[in-house]
Amino acid sequence: MMAKKKVALKKKARPEKAKPEPSEPPKKMTTVFIMGKAHQVPDDATIMGAIEYAGYQIKRGAGCREGFCGACATVYRMPGDYKIYTGLACTTLVQEGMWLSQLPVIPAQKPIYEIEKLEPNVTAFQKLYPEIFRCVACNTCTKACPQSLEVMDYIQAAIRGDIEKVMDLSFDCLCCGLCAIRCPAEIVHYNVGLLAKRLYGRYLSKKSPELEERLREVKAKKFDKEYAKLMKMKKDELEKLYYARDTE
Repeated sequence: MMAKKKVALKKKARPEKAKPEPSEPPKKMTTVFIMGKAHQVPDDATIMGAIEYAGYQIKRGAGCREGFCGACATVYRMPGDYKIYTGLACTTLVQEGMWLSQLPVIPAQKPIYEIEKLEPNVTAFQKLYPEIFRCVACNTCTKACPQSLEVMDYIQAAIRGDIEKVMDLSFDCLCCGLCAIRCPAEIVHYNVGLLAKRLYGRYLSKKSPELEERLREVKAKKFDKEYAKLMKMKKDELEKLYYARDTE
């Protein structure tokens, strides 16, 4: 008998199945109330991010989105808490049960004046913002400030006519208006600070020789060619140049 030949069959190599990419863990969600309606939003979202996640389009009340412009003033309450809280929507994180309301504009009276006709002393405040003398030092304005500025202290400095102190304490003000909506004396604190900064810059600040030199160079059109070059650049080129600049 002939021995049967053993034939070794080689299986065709099957294409390996692509390994599924690891899926992101599900986001932890929290409930917030926007325009009186409950929404589930990521618990690491800012108030502004939560509003947009919920499907709303923010047409007003959003500017820099980084806590600099003061456009996104927000008030909110927490469950079981009688207090009214304030913050900027772009930097304040959501919390469970937060009931919020964004304020796209804070209406406030602003007197018109010519800085050259004002004196750098208490009379400027007496003339333009007499309501500061109704301040009862309740410190509500300071508690409302998202920048943690000593707002009441600079209003008290304005009452004393200490323009440099007002300028210094209000220097980082974003003009969001949250102090004004909480003030029982109806003071518009940020406008008082703005006046002090203008008076200080016009009358009291020390002159900078470097600034004077740069102004002379600008008037002499030293930088005109560079300006013209920048105006012709595309947005991505400008961004690259901006972020690569030397900063202190």
